[in-house]
Amino acid sequence: MSTAAEHPTYNYKVVRQFAIMTVVWGIVGMAVGVLIASQLVWPALNFDTAWLSFGRLRPLHTNAVIFAFGGCALFATSYYVVQRTSQVRLISDKLAAFTFWGWQLVIVSAAITLPLGLTSSKEYAELEWPIDLLITVVWVAYAIVFMGTVKVRKTSHIYVGNWFYMGFILTVAVLHIVNSAAMPVTLFKSYSVYPGAVDAMVQWWYGHNAVGFFLTAGFLGMMYYFVPKQSGRPIYSYRLSVVHFWALIATYMWAGGHHLHYTSLPDFAQTLGMVMSLILLAPSWGGMINGMMTLSGAWHKLRTDPILRFLVVSLSFYGMSTFEGPMMAIKTVNALSHYTDWTIGHVHAGALGWVAMISIGSVYHMIPKLWGKTQMASVGLINTHFWLATIGTVLYICAMWVNGILQGLMWRAVNEDGTLTYSFVEALEASHPGYMVRALGGAFFLTGMILMAYNVWQTVRKDSKAPVASSSAQTA
Repeated sequence: MSTAAEHPTYNYKVVRQFAIMTVVWGIVGMAVGVLIASQLVWPALNFDTAWLSFGRLRPLHTNAVIFAFGGCALFATSYYVVQRTSQVRLISDKLAAFTFWGWQLVIVSAAITLPLGLTSSKEYAELEWPIDLLITVVWVAYAIVFMGTVKVRKTSHIYVGNWFYMGFILTVAVLHIVNSAAMPVTLFKSYSVYPGAVDAMVQWWYGHNAVGFFLTAGFLGMMYYFVPKQSGRPIYSYRLSVVHFWALIATYMWAGGHHLHYTSLPDFAQTLGMVMSLILLAPSWGGMINGMMTLSGAWHKLRTDPILRFLVVSLSFYGMSTFEGPMMAIKTVNALSHYTDWTIGHVHAGALGWVAMISIGSVYHMIPKLWGKTQMASVGLINTHFWLATIGTVLYICAMWVNGILQGLMWRAVNEDGTLTYSFVEALEASHPGYMVRALGGAFFLTGMILMAYNVWQTVRKDSKAPVASSSAQTA
């Protein structure tokens, strides 16, 4: 691999490192996802091995795709965007390097401990207390690097994308520290300091806002930079982007209670979560519409630019999943959807359709610039990747929608004497075709990521700045 020349002003080394690891961890996390999806089709794929069982690999999958793949994408893009929009170098190369190696250590620690069954069993916060402490130290260093760079900026204002990144960094810090408060018993075992229903409320205040700030606010920062840059158009409404930011920040924090409908959580807290989730639709769609309208006058570019296609389709999935979420928070809808595969479909509409696709588009945009190339080695491979990702996502979420509604209806069906019409096993049998389609969709998406890794490798290793033109690149 050729060594890219250092940028005279910016620290691109740490951005390159995080960008490459985004692709690597994306493949690892999604491969685990395809494996556990396949285990629900063919249960023998756990090979009767405890550390390959669904219960241990599922948290490994969620941590790998959210914090390894998504986290590295956020680190890479935030360091790239803050330097270019502030027109200054990161304030500390050493601290930036520490965030890279520290974050990789967190990921490797998770990959070791979770299959061994060492877990706090809290959703999206399964890692035990020593790793939680490491996360805290790395995150504080991240906040210092990012916000310190914003502080010494040469521009008069703070670009709106940086507001979203700062909101995500600060809020995730608070969420992590509060939810991870625990009493250690041994080196790898601890218990939450919160009792019963309080622990559940704190967990889903964290859990939903991990979605709201890690998987939404941070990636909106990405959207507000890369969509205008790739389309060559200014943001449709800068004023709307600022209103979008403050409205999202003000409302997202209150919505976590909708995860606990029909539980021991007080009814008023459940209702508050539902109402705030419905209100959340407005700022969410404000951001989606702003991103879409940015393409006014540039829609024709979608015919020849698959990177822009990734970014725009991600906005479509963002709009869809942020409509679906508030709808599922309504108690009467939730009575049908809760505990079913509909929830899994909703999560992946956001995770694959929004988070992964905007990350992929952003990385494709950055890679040539980080290595001093004119474009990616093969535009044709990007186009193939786009269709694999889109078709895979649609197969996945449609299968889970059908399964979820089917399960909800079968579980609530009763005979005249009040007994259940269907057993749980009958509902499971009815779900089996959907699980096959889900595994196929995941395999499509994973294949696209492998093609991306090959394309990135070919781009990075070329010494010449001249791109390797594919047939579709030549026609473009």
